[in-house]
Order: sequence, then structure tokens, then C-alpha cells
Amino acid sequence: MLAQQDFFLLCFFYYIDFINQLYRLMNRLFMGVMLLMSVVVASFTFYLDGEEQIVGEWLTGNKKARIKIFKKNDLYYGSIVWMLEPLLDGKPKTDIHNPDESKRNQPVMGLILLTAFKYAGNNEWEDGHIYDPEEGKTYSCNLALKDNGTTLHVRGYIGISLIGRTDVWTRVNK
Repeated sequence: MLAQQDFFLLCFFYYIDFINQLYRLMNRLFMGVMLLMSVVVASFTFYLDGEEQIVGEWLTGNKKARIKIFKKNDLYYGSIVWMLEPLLDGKPKTDIHNPDESKRNQPVMGLILLTAFKYAGNNEWEDGHIYDPEEGKTYSCNLALKDNGTTLHVRGYIGISLIGRTDVWTRVNK
């Protein structure tokens, strides 16, 4: 009878040891997975904190247009890809206010209105220009990404940045 109790006791201790080893293995595996996920998230966050974060589609402050910002030769540009009212008298709107008469027949849809922005660091782009097709005027412009990348502050100005106007654009999620 004692031998049978010893056998069950020995099996019980082996079972407890097995469970303990399995627990330690699962704990190590879990910690390894968490470490790997932390590295991936940190890498992704580092990427998003850089200059490429501006790339994508943005809804203008008046919600009349979407602007697609893209990178070309280390500079950033933006073109109109959607308009609330793309037609005038049943025809696509054209750039009728452009000071260059030869460009007044070009469609507003697809028009590049943000030109030659340089990344200045700290989620800001500068030394670019913005064209306003409603007025036919071009302004100096700076861009600043705010609110964890969900809004873009577009500051157009003449001369110095203190004298100007800021429009807040919202990122379009697809």
C-alpha cells in the first residue's frame, strides 16, 4: 500500500514539475513575442515620425477638395484628386483665374497646387508654394503635421509667415 502511495506521490510531483516547466516555457515565449512586437511598433513609429508621414490624401478646411500629397525627388507636391463641385455648366472646371492666360483652359481636377516643399524636421515642411485656383494667386507656404498625423496646418503667406492665413486639412482614411 505504501508503494502505491509513493508511486502516486512521485507521479504527482512529476506532473507539478512538468506544469512548472511548461509555465516557464510559455512565459519565455510570451516575453519573446512581446519583445518582437515592441521592436516592430517602435520601428513603425520611428518611420511615421519622419518626413513621409505627410504623404496621402487630405480634405481641405472648407471640405471642397481632396489633395493628394506625394514625394518627387526629395520634394513634396500636392494635386487635386477630388472636388465637391467638379463641374461648371456641365463641363469640368478650368483654371479660369490663372494669371497665365495659356493655362486658363487646364482642368482644375489634377492641378498641382502644392509645390516644392522641403522637410525641415519636427513634422514641418517649408519653402514651398500653394496656388489658390479660386483666386489665381500663388503664396509662400509652410506645412505642419499636428494631432498625431491626423491634421495638416497649411499656412499661406506673402513675405513673412506672421502675415498670412492657416487652413487646417484633415487626413482622409481609406
